[in-house]
Amino acid sequence: MNQDTALVKRLKTPSEKDSAFTDLVKKYQEKLYWHVRRMVVNHDDVNDVLQNSFIKVWNALDNFREDSQLYTWLYRIATNESLSFLAQKNRKQADSFDDISESYANQVKADANFDANQLEWKLQLAIQQLPEKQKLVFGLRYFDEMSYEQMSKILDTSEGALKASYHHAAKKIEEFIKSN
Repeated sequence: MNQDTALVKRLKTPSEKDSAFTDLVKKYQEKLYWHVRRMVVNHDDVNDVLQNSFIKVWNALDNFREDSQLYTWLYRIATNESLSFLAQKNRKQADSFDDISESYANQVKADANFDANQLEWKLQLAIQQLPEKQKLVFGLRYFDEMSYEQMSKILDTSEGALKASYHHAAKKIEEFIKSN
């Protein structure tokens, strides 16, 4: 029995649910934070999205059928929460996509450690220029080193479509870095 299987068993045991959930949060909080951060960018917004994600996980624990792995289920919830947050934020702003991309790029530049000459920062700026789907796929593959099969389960998309999105994202990032 792997650690997640044992954790799920504890989560479904009423007397152990609270401590098991604390263990789940400790185990996955940092990974999910960085996953959400790559989409949402702003630290405070990321914390809000992450908190909402864990609330949804808590409320849905009894419905977790174990058809997928625990981390796949958690990533899917965090991804959906991030996309919902971004959609709501974009509706409120009602700006053009270029304005929104520029806003995210400005958030990256506002970071106290920002140095435009460092490749790491150029990469972050390039990622912020991508459409949401490509940004998400690139982050899962490049940073989380997730397989296309795992991403397919999280995003409910074919592996072929994910490979194409990743390829397009990588090309756009390469072009951005070369031109800046």
